[in-house]
Amino acid sequence: MFVSLQFKLEMKKEDKEKLIKLMRKQSSAIRVAYNMLKELEKEKTKNPHAQIYHRLRQLFPELPTRYIDSAIYKAKQYPTDKPVVFGSKRLFEKLCKNHLTGKAREKLKKQWRELRQGTLIAIGSKHKTAQGNLLLRFTELNGKLHLRITTGSREFIYAKVLREPSNSKDKWLTFMAMLLESWQTKNYFAYTVELKLRDGEIYGSVSFEIPMPKVKHTKENGVIAIDINASPIHLAIAEVSKTGELLSYQTISLHHLLGLSQNSKDHQEWILAHRIVDLAIQKGKAIAIENLKKLKKGMRGDGKAELRKRLHQWNAKKFLQKLKRVAMLKGVEVIEVNPAYTSIIGMLKYAPQLHIDKDVAGAYVIGRRALGFKEDMPENYERLLKDKAYLEFALKRYEKREEELRELTEKESNEYKKNALKSELRSVENARKLLINLIQSLQSEPSSCEGANGRNPKQGRVAKTTLQSAWQVLKVALLFPILGKVLPRDLSPLKPVLVEGLWDRVRSRLVPLEAGGTVPTRDF
Repeated sequence: MFVSLQFKLEMKKEDKEKLIKLMRKQSSAIRVAYNMLKELEKEKTKNPHAQIYHRLRQLFPELPTRYIDSAIYKAKQYPTDKPVVFGSKRLFEKLCKNHLTGKAREKLKKQWRELRQGTLIAIGSKHKTAQGNLLLRFTELNGKLHLRITTGSREFIYAKVLREPSNSKDKWLTFMAMLLESWQTKNYFAYTVELKLRDGEIYGSVSFEIPMPKVKHTKENGVIAIDINASPIHLAIAEVSKTGELLSYQTISLHHLLGLSQNSKDHQEWILAHRIVDLAIQKGKAIAIENLKKLKKGMRGDGKAELRKRLHQWNAKKFLQKLKRVAMLKGVEVIEVNPAYTSIIGMLKYAPQLHIDKDVAGAYVIGRRALGFKEDMPENYERLLKDKAYLEFALKRYEKREEELRELTEKESNEYKKNALKSELRSVENARKLLINLIQSLQSEPSSCEGANGRNPKQGRVAKTTLQSAWQVLKVALLFPILGKVLPRDLSPLKPVLVEGLWDRVRSRLVPLEAGGTVPTRDF
C-alpha cells in the first residue's frame, strides 16, 4: 500500500535561500523535460529518457545528476495529450484577465511563481548508499528528526521536520517506525520526497510503500504484558505463558525521558517500542497492553503537582501508538484489554503471593486478561468481606484518620500541603462510606459464617456482577487498616491472610502499629 504524508520544514534564512535557488533550477528542468517529452513522443523516439537526460545535463550542469533523473520522473507525471500550465492554470487565467491591480495582483503573481518555480523532488532508493533517498534523506540530528537536503557535491542543508501524528491511525507513526527500523538494521526502504514553496514556507510530502507482514507471533504462545505507571514513572513488563503462569518480569524506568525535547523524546520512545517488540519476537509471544483512552492527569489543587508535571511531560497514549505500529510492521499481535481493576487485583492477589512488585503484578493481570483468564477473588478475601467484626475495626481506623486529617488541614498554612491533605481526606471519607455501606449490607446476616470452611453455602462466591466493585472495597478494607498505607510498596504481609487462611486467628489479635497499621500479636 502506497501512502503520501505531509510535513513542514524549518531552517535558517540563508539555508532557505539556497534551497529556493535549487528549487528554481529543478523546476526549470522539469518544464524543459516535459516539453522535450511531448516532442519526442510525437516523433516516436525510442528511449526518450536518455536524450532528455543528456540535454538537461547540458542546460543545468550545476544540478546534481540525481535531481535530473527526478525531474524527468516528475515531467512524466503530467499528461502530454493536452496543454499543461505550470504554476496552476486557475491562477494563470486570473492573471491574464488583468482585472486585478496593485497589491492584490502582486500577491496572486507571487503565488503563481511559487507554484511554478518552487518544486524539488528526489526519487527514493533501497540501495545502502542511498539509505532510502540519496538527495532528500531523513536523518537524526541532536536527537531530532531532520531532512538532509543535498545542494551540491557533498554540500547539504539540514532542515528540522515539523510533524506530529494527528491520531492513532496516522500513517506518520508507521513511517517513523519503518525509518527507525531501517536505521537500526541497515535494511533501507525507498521513499520519495517532494518539497513545495508556499507563502514563503517550505512544505514537503513523503511517499512510500507500507509492507503488510503476516502476523507471526500471537497469544497462542502467551503474551508480553505491559503496565504503565506514573509514580515512579516506568514500564512494568511481565512474560505470561499460554496457561497463565508468570515466567519472567522486568521494569524499565522512563525518568530519562522527562527532560528531553519533544523530538528527542519521540526518538527514544521509538527505540523503546522496538526494544519491547523485539523481546516479544524473541519469546515468540504477542503483546498485551491497556486500552487507554486517556491517561489520568490529575486536577489543579489536588496537592499532586509533581505527579501532574511528570504526566504532562510524558504521554503514555502516544507511546502505545508507537508500540502498536512497530508491532504491526514486525508481525506481532497486540491485544488491548480493559484496564479496570488490573492494578488492584495484581496488588492484592499476586503481589503478596508471588513476592513481586505491585506494578509487575498489575502487568501480570493484564497478560492473563488478554489470554482470557478470569480473576476470581480468593476464598480468604471473601471471608474478610463478610467479617463484620473486622470491618467495624477497619471503619474505626478510617474514622480516626479522618479526625487526624481534619486537624492537620486546619493547622496547615502551606497551600500545596493543605491541598494534599484535603485530597487524602476525600479518599478517607470515600473509603469510610464504602465500609459503612458494606457493613449495612451484612446487618441481616449472622455474625459468624456457617459451614465447615467458614463460608455460608447459600451465599457462595462473590457474584460475578459485583466482583470488580468487591475488589475496590477489599482494597479499602485491607491496605490502610492492616499496612497503614493506601498504596504500600511491600505487600508481603498480606500473604498469610491470602494463602494460609489464618484470618480467623489473626482477626482478634490485631493491634495498632506506631505507623498507624496493625499486626498480629504473634508471628504467623
